[in-house]
Amino acid sequence: MMKKWTFALIILCSIGMLGCQKLSEIDQVVEIEETESNLLVGKPIETATELQEDIPEIAPVVIEIIDPNTLETLYTFSPEELGYEEDIETYKGKIVQLAKDLARGTDERTGYDQRMILDRIDEQGGIIKGSPLILLKESQLVERILEATDVGGTVILPIEIFESGYDPGDVPNLDEVMVASYTTYFNQADTGRNRNIELSAQAIHNVIVGSGDYFSFNTVVGPRNEEKGYQPAPEIVNKELVMGIGGGICQTSSTMFNAIDQIPVKYVERHHHSLDIGYVPKGRDATVSYGGLDFRFQNTNEVPFMIKSIYGSQFLTIEIRTAAKFKDSLVR
Repeated sequence: MMKKWTFALIILCSIGMLGCQKLSEIDQVVEIEETESNLLVGKPIETATELQEDIPEIAPVVIEIIDPNTLETLYTFSPEELGYEEDIETYKGKIVQLAKDLARGTDERTGYDQRMILDRIDEQGGIIKGSPLILLKESQLVERILEATDVGGTVILPIEIFESGYDPGDVPNLDEVMVASYTTYFNQADTGRNRNIELSAQAIHNVIVGSGDYFSFNTVVGPRNEEKGYQPAPEIVNKELVMGIGGGICQTSSTMFNAIDQIPVKYVERHHHSLDIGYVPKGRDATVSYGGLDFRFQNTNEVPFMIKSIYGSQFLTIEIRTAAKFKDSLVR
């Protein structure tokens, strides 16, 4: 009888231990579920803050303007900083001004636009090289920046370079025929003024104007100062005669205009004096001032020509010459 009770007790204990184990496993599952629940729900305020801190801030759109020759970064900006999201028209206005400043320059920086310095022929018949016309295409730059405004990135400056439009093989023949000429006269006693005429005439002598080339009197002649030998002489300023370094060179530019006007060209810039000048008929002048008024034209013919100046003791003659095979293209 005693053995039966002992066996029954062992079975009950075994069952009890098994039940305790199952309960322990259930409790563990509940505890795990409660722990996961606590991670998601238990502290909602702290969890939201932590998740928000983990989200990286979106970097602003940035545009870099690059020089195509040097690959230098000229300007870096954010459209947002320029007010793109606030007023798009104001933003466009700022981009237009930026393109203008890059092309034409500011007080702090030289612009990319450079007038052509024309080639010339030296006394031995060789070519003295000038420099090409360089233009930054402002409207195209504005378009490129606007296209990049939403996505950012690099914008390459759209720069065009125009070399002089002539064949070096034609240079030896450009003096063959004269297609236009004009002469003006001056007082031999005005030594200072005459010296200025002579120097400016030398500056334009044997200059080659190729097809499509732009001629600028101020660019070709350059500054008129004492370092270059220019003398004080009377010049017209605001309808008055005043003394100035380089006075008299307008006779050179006006003589040249009357010669050039005999062949087909396109005038870009020409100005009249505020007083009658006497050495050319009224309205047939071309006044110039370095850094200001200029005499400019474009050779719209398909052939080149050469400017030749002849300075005498009392006269100045400007001739337009070219190769015989080009003559018919320049005669009106």
